[in-house]
Amino acid sequence: MRYLLLFALTFTNIFYMQAQDVDMSAYSRESFYKDGDTLQYRMLEPLHYDSYKKYPVIIFLHGSGERGRDNAAQLLHGGALFLKDSLRKAFPAIVIFPQCPPNMTWAPFRLKRDTSGKVTGADFPTDVPQPKPGALVKALLDSLLASGKVDPRRVYIGGLSLGGMGTFDMIARYPDVFAAAFPICGAGDAKTAANYAKKIPVWIFHGGADPVVPVQFSRDFYAELQRLHGEVKYTEYPGVGHNSWDNAFAEPGLVPWLFKHHK
Repeated sequence: MRYLLLFALTFTNIFYMQAQDVDMSAYSRESFYKDGDTLQYRMLEPLHYDSYKKYPVIIFLHGSGERGRDNAAQLLHGGALFLKDSLRKAFPAIVIFPQCPPNMTWAPFRLKRDTSGKVTGADFPTDVPQPKPGALVKALLDSLLASGKVDPRRVYIGGLSLGGMGTFDMIARYPDVFAAAFPICGAGDAKTAANYAKKIPVWIFHGGADPVVPVQFSRDFYAELQRLHGEVKYTEYPGVGHNSWDNAFAEPGLVPWLFKHHK
């Protein structure tokens, strides 16, 4: 198979950087420090937050175009979804949007190139350490769990494009942590599904005409999870390109599906 502009991971995804007219000020600006490294993130607390309660947590990993150090761009896609009053009232949760620094990734990969230097594919090594941004997200989650603010039985994760890759990587590394996951137009090594097939329900989304991250990656994960008798849903949008997150965020059943799962 020929991979067209696979992930565009070396470029800013300017085409999808659209104006965001939703007030995101409800997301507090936060920073997490560990061993001299910093992870910036935005956090949305539940409506009528009660410090004596333990809440579900939703972690969302953004795509390559939202990498940076402004602690703002990561809210471009998905930030508005979790601000909806109807969802916040029905499904109170702590929502975390971490930001990956420029030129870094959530998950490890190696691009393949032909003799001319053109990208033709990618490898997803399973024998290398987790990239620092992904490791910091896990450390942040560990600190939240230790604080007593988070219900350890209801930890959810999702992401788009580069963040979809990160989602597949995180659930493969930590299958005992997450209660459900929703990778959107992501990619990875489908063989890693064996790590979590019996432990984590997954709802996979992808556009059938995606020119950036080939849809075959999601199809392969779906087929492997089915083969392993995992709990998996797969939604492919015919004719939709890379921005399948718009369709996924419009799915009325997405958040209810997440919240019906727990460890």
